[in-house]
Amino acid sequence: MAKEITSREEDYSKWYLDIVRKAGLADNSAVRGCMVIKPTGYAIWENMRDQLDKMFKETGHVNAYFPLFIPKSFLSKEADHVEGFAKECAVVTHHRLMNNPDGSGVVVDPSAKLEEELIVRPTSETIIWNTYKDWINSYRDLPLLINQWANVVRWEMRTRPFLRTAEFLWQEGHTAHATSQEAIEESQLIHEVYARFAEDYMAMPVIKGAKSANERFAGAVETYTIEALMQDGKALQAGTSHFLGQNFAKAFDVKYLNSANKEEYVWATSWGVSTRLVGGLIMTHSDDEGLVLPPKLAPTQVVIVPIPKPSPEIMEVAAKIKKELNAHGVSVKIDEDAKKRPGFKFAEYEMKGVPVRIGIGKRDLEKNQVEVARRDTKTKESHSLDGIATHVVELLDVIQSNLFNKAKQFRDDMTSEANDFKTFEELINDKGGFVSAHWDGTVESELKIKELTKATLRCIPNDAVEESGKDLISGAPSSKRVLFAKAY
Repeated sequence: MAKEITSREEDYSKWYLDIVRKAGLADNSAVRGCMVIKPTGYAIWENMRDQLDKMFKETGHVNAYFPLFIPKSFLSKEADHVEGFAKECAVVTHHRLMNNPDGSGVVVDPSAKLEEELIVRPTSETIIWNTYKDWINSYRDLPLLINQWANVVRWEMRTRPFLRTAEFLWQEGHTAHATSQEAIEESQLIHEVYARFAEDYMAMPVIKGAKSANERFAGAVETYTIEALMQDGKALQAGTSHFLGQNFAKAFDVKYLNSANKEEYVWATSWGVSTRLVGGLIMTHSDDEGLVLPPKLAPTQVVIVPIPKPSPEIMEVAAKIKKELNAHGVSVKIDEDAKKRPGFKFAEYEMKGVPVRIGIGKRDLEKNQVEVARRDTKTKESHSLDGIATHVVELLDVIQSNLFNKAKQFRDDMTSEANDFKTFEELINDKGGFVSAHWDGTVESELKIKELTKATLRCIPNDAVEESGKDLISGAPSSKRVLFAKAY
């Protein structure tokens, strides 16, 4: 199976597509730019969704659902927002089909033109804030902490499964607050939730920071981001949280009566992560043999394989181990297929990224032991049946930590400093990764760097220290370093 995967060194893009296909994560769709998420890929997304949903609810948020269709006029109410999404919008113009008079099929009924075109949801700020106008009247209605799980459409020309598709799945939070400070604290809280999820569950180290004005979300006052580094040295924006100020409240006339009985506009945030995280998971950990999954998000954490095939004695032991592991909350599969050879099964589960494989043969039972194999290191060892469940539970934690530490070491090794443009250009083009450099804060210098190197300003890190320096392009004074990288 591994022979059917292009190596990362040979062609990273092809390697990624091979992993998606061979691990059974997604297929191409009949609709250009869209994907069919297969059961394994969707199970990974479900695990991400369920954990994030739990984290949101722990911080006081509740779920709701808003329409897929947005009146065109809504997008005209916030100028920066419509400009940011105008080129990506899919537009519904008619509401009915009819049989073609020539009998060749169906055509759009010209008499069924909508009075106002509808935009297929690219993001929901506009329709949600139009709704909040009716929900918010008094300070007693605040804060309003709403999240929705939905699909969105952004008409992408260049697509890649999970990373960039015309339709994708995501969550989007939209909150309303009485003060700017409360809204800022909300956006920063979710920023921390995203970072914690990425590192604790995805085992994907991230850098927390703020976007430059040029890279902010359309209509935001401030955008906070988590940035990860993939194995090809490109950055991935893994999640963003936005402080929207009062822009959308003013655009949709959302006001509240404060405790002094005076009318004020509310303050807003929005934030989201998407199925892009599945792509980030693949590219952070997988290897030339297939998918590698952190145990906390793996649909199947342990697979038990009878050797050479199922027998009553082996299946009895396998069932006992499964029951013990299930009691610890571990998801287990027993392979009962008597037709495939063990070697084929091992390769298949390695391809699918199952973190731990337990092999049980007749000789193993005679020695009161089983063989335990790790997907992350591709090592195996014999372990006594006594205490096997406890050992595997501990091993899953070890694997989770190992994947994070390995990814963090790679990220650290691929982070460099540049104090002049020549060095910066060499690092970006030859080494890749994050390059820390001084920036004068102007969009002119930022765009010039992008024009010359294709590197973008990923973030102004939260932990950036005060340090005098000079901008790479203008030579103007700079007080701190920012991170640049080529990115997805």
